[in-house]
Amino acid sequence: MSPRIPLLLIAIFLTGCNHNQSPQTAKSTLTTKPTTQPVAKGNERSLFDGKTLTHWQTAEFGAHGEPSVKDGSIILPVGDPMTGVTWTGEPIPKMNYEVTYECQRLDGSDFFGTLTFPVNNSFASLVIGGWGGGVCGISSLDGDDAARNSTTTYKNFQNREWYNIRLRVTPDRLEAWLDKEQIVNIDTSGKILSTRSEVDLNKPFGFASYQSTAAIRNIKIHPVDGPASPKPDF
Repeated sequence: MSPRIPLLLIAIFLTGCNHNQSPQTAKSTLTTKPTTQPVAKGNERSLFDGKTLTHWQTAEFGAHGEPSVKDGSIILPVGDPMTGVTWTGEPIPKMNYEVTYECQRLDGSDFFGTLTFPVNNSFASLVIGGWGGGVCGISSLDGDDAARNSTTTYKNFQNREWYNIRLRVTPDRLEAWLDKEQIVNIDTSGKILSTRSEVDLNKPFGFASYQSTAAIRNIKIHPVDGPASPKPDF
């Protein structure tokens, strides 16, 4: 047999092996998207670009800090006693909507992510970390604020830790979550919704901190078609 024939057979064999292995090699180098990516909600819009205070104005509480943007967050410096920002952009819905945001108390010991929002032709506030640092709830229901009504809860907040907030406004129902825990599920039928006078300058939609420096980011809003939870028993 000619010595060229084995060499030729070896070359053909090696070529075949490389051809068979290439799809597997290519597949192993593909980068797949993480399965934990958030699912986009229909008609969701962001209310903060992470860079500027476009469509946000300082709430002139008096003796307040000057809001700014740092590291993708709205910073509300400590005020005497309050600092806040109020939305001036496209109108916020009055009903059937959900707001999500993240907030953090950088220093201080009172509320740091309180949101005032519309409910039909009224307004209310979702208090986060008030009355000395731990009270959450809705201000106000039938004249009783978040420390004195059926939505009152007490949480242990750590400074410089991010908290995820979710608020849902639907007919006759307010719902709110702190991280994955539901902290508000209140039937509002027949109840009078109002705000404390201190946050009137946050109407129709705005954030405030009280004797604390706060950071707020990832503010988003989207429409909903009803409550997320069963009707409360109380």
